[in-house]
Formats: sequence, structure tokens, C-alpha cells
Amino acid sequence: MTEADHGRLVRAAYTDSTITVYQAFPQEIAEPALRAGTFVAPFKRERMTWIKPSFLWMMYRSGWARKPNQEHVLRIEIDRDGFEWALAHSALSHFKSGVHADGDQWRAEVAACPVRVQWDPDRSVLMEPQPWRAIQVGLSGEAVSRYVSQWIVDIADVTELARSTHAAVLDDRIEEAERQVPAERPYPLPEPLRRRLGAGG
Repeated sequence: MTEADHGRLVRAAYTDSTITVYQAFPQEIAEPALRAGTFVAPFKRERMTWIKPSFLWMMYRSGWARKPNQEHVLRIEIDRDGFEWALAHSALSHFKSGVHADGDQWRAEVAACPVRVQWDPDRSVLMEPQPWRAIQVGLSGEAVSRYVSQWIVDIADVTELARSTHAAVLDDRIEEAERQVPAERPYPLPEPLRRRLGAGG
């Protein structure tokens, strides 16, 4: 395992049975999802949808819930068995030596798997890149159907948390902003999943 792999740890808020992920949507998708407790039209199951366990990476991606079509940040509790199913049926977005024997193996996994995994530098409340990486999990096909129909336990709107945390940052109340960020800790990945993801442990 390389030094870089130790920076690839799934960090998340989780319980014995669920793990927290985040997504950001426009109002027309977020509000029906909150009412239904899962994603319904106009959410499109045919499109890949990305879930992110890192709150601050979600803030970076959504511009603190201010980018167009990302104005509502949702906290989604999903079944841990479902999350691990997704990882077990995933392909890395990029070839990685030590995980793949060669490019052909990687391309075959990408073609066969309904899930993509991407690792990007996590962020601080100041949006500075961190030395560790945050996981993003892209669901498509069968994985989206399982997510919507089976895995989701609860959905809550945390847009106000995003905005109040951002307001604290803008006011230079950095410690207060950091206290508002949901606590996340390393998720205990089974060894086969660590190997598949090229993750540290």
C-alpha cells in the first residue's frame, strides 16, 4: 500500500445500521423527495446520481448550496448493507496500478459495474484541499433503483446548516464553523472493499 492510499479513507457519520451521505438538488427535486422520504419524479433514475459522505466536500461541490440547481442540500441516511453493495459493485473512475492488473481489466470493470468511485481532496471549512481524499460514489442503473427503492432510511434538508456554517466562515468565526460541521470518522471498510477501492485502513 502506498503513502497515497492512506489518504483514501471513507470518512462519514454512521451508526450500526446506516451511513450518512449528502446530495444537492434544485427545489423541484428536493421538496418532493423530502415529502416522499425517497426520490420521486422529476428525479430521473436513468441518470447517474452521486452520493458524498463528506459534508465539506458537498459544500465545496455545491458552493455552500449556492450553485445553480444545487440550492438544497439533503442529508440522506442509507442502509450500510446497501452502501457496501454499491462499493462491491463499483469501478474506480481512473486506472490505478496495484488495484488493476492492467488497463484492460479497469476498462472491463467500468463497462460492467453500475457504480463509479472517485476520490478527490477533501476540504476544510475554508475550502482548502486537505491531505486526505473524500470518496464520491456514482450510482447508475440497478444501483440507482436499489438506492431509491431499498436503501434510503431518512432524508432531511440541511441547507440552513450549510448557510449558517458558511456565514460563520465569512464572518471569520472559523472555530464556530468547524463546530457546526457534522462529525465524521473513518468508516470500517471490509478488507475486500479496501482492496477494490485502493483505500487505506
